[in-house]
Amino acid sequence: MSKANLLYAQSGGVTAVINASAAAVIEAARGRPDVVGTVLAARHGILGVLAEDLVDTAGLAPDALQALAHTPGGAFGSCRFDLDPPQDNPAQYDRLFAVLAAHDIRYFLYNGGNGSMDTVAKISAAARARGYPLVCVGIPKTVDNDLEGSDCSPGFGSAAKYAATAMLEAGLDLAAMSSRVGRAFVLEVMGRNAGWIAAATALAARGPDEPPHIILMPEVPFDEDVFLDAVRATVERLGYCAITVSEGIRRGDGSLLMEQDHDSKGHVQLGGAGQCIARLIQARLGYKHHWAIPDYLQRAAGHLVSATDYAHAMAVGAAAVDFALQGQDCVMPAIRRLGDAPYTWDVVLVPVSAIANLERCVPPAFIRADGLHVTDAALTYLRPLIEGEISPAFRAGLPDYARFELPGVKRALPPYRP
Repeated sequence: MSKANLLYAQSGGVTAVINASAAAVIEAARGRPDVVGTVLAARHGILGVLAEDLVDTAGLAPDALQALAHTPGGAFGSCRFDLDPPQDNPAQYDRLFAVLAAHDIRYFLYNGGNGSMDTVAKISAAARARGYPLVCVGIPKTVDNDLEGSDCSPGFGSAAKYAATAMLEAGLDLAAMSSRVGRAFVLEVMGRNAGWIAAATALAARGPDEPPHIILMPEVPFDEDVFLDAVRATVERLGYCAITVSEGIRRGDGSLLMEQDHDSKGHVQLGGAGQCIARLIQARLGYKHHWAIPDYLQRAAGHLVSATDYAHAMAVGAAAVDFALQGQDCVMPAIRRLGDAPYTWDVVLVPVSAIANLERCVPPAFIRADGLHVTDAALTYLRPLIEGEISPAFRAGLPDYARFELPGVKRALPPYRP
């Protein structure tokens, strides 16, 4: 079997463990010098492929690979960019395959979420239509935990751990500062259409009266009166109330409670739902109120990585290489749960065509009947995903995250002009 080059790229919002998947891909590909030549990476996802902005990962020594695996963010750069359908923009695909051919790339591994799996499916179909010998494999990643076909998504466990920790610590502060006036705290977390991160903050509570007292998720239409009644009852009982809010919560008519802006493609930028809820509490109930938005912090917290999440990220990266070298095209390695206590799991192959662009929401069985919290079944599912700690090395009191300056591969084509 002749050698061919492998190309890896990152896509979408990055996570605390996406670079662990990258390190696992590079290590696994290096372990097969009989079939893999050069292991390349694209800067800024598919945009880097189109721009022929590639790097050779050969410069990463084993110790650098270890450092890469423990560095949050996206070491190779990510993007939010959707390829057009091939029939709508054939020139885009002409350029894509010209780059792949110029660098003898026969394996393409794309590390991302729902939209990235759609990109994998598009490139795979285009390669077959053109007769280009390419194997495309998607590598799962998303803090939102909304990828279908996998028990959980690498990146979620660490984001969940961070959010639950934030609620635990804020709750202690809140309890200490409760007053006769009443006090409310709102934590707004990521979750456009799926409330997984919000649900995970329930892990902070060790008893029925510990924060969070209320969890608002996109899966449940927001009922202002029901919500305010629950806040009032909690404050009357405890003197304070802690609430987790998913950024994408919606009213009964389906409209977003709060949105910031729209991009050039009409995608809604979310943010502000927590502030909206906090001000509603103050206006209607007169309580003192605070809100917090961890935003990037919840997906970039490399100092609080879940060991389970890290193991998942490494496993799907290595499995993606195995599947690619087996010729398994247009597939994704997925996590399969085998048991809860003890938590056991393995990695299985899932066809990308069955999951691309689908969103996995929190199921009804995980949401309490009143819609304001989660069930014991949700806690059983969530708890093992945040277990264990992977701490980075520290220097001068701060995490000693590595910086990677890899040389670019010499371009063989003219500059890309979309």
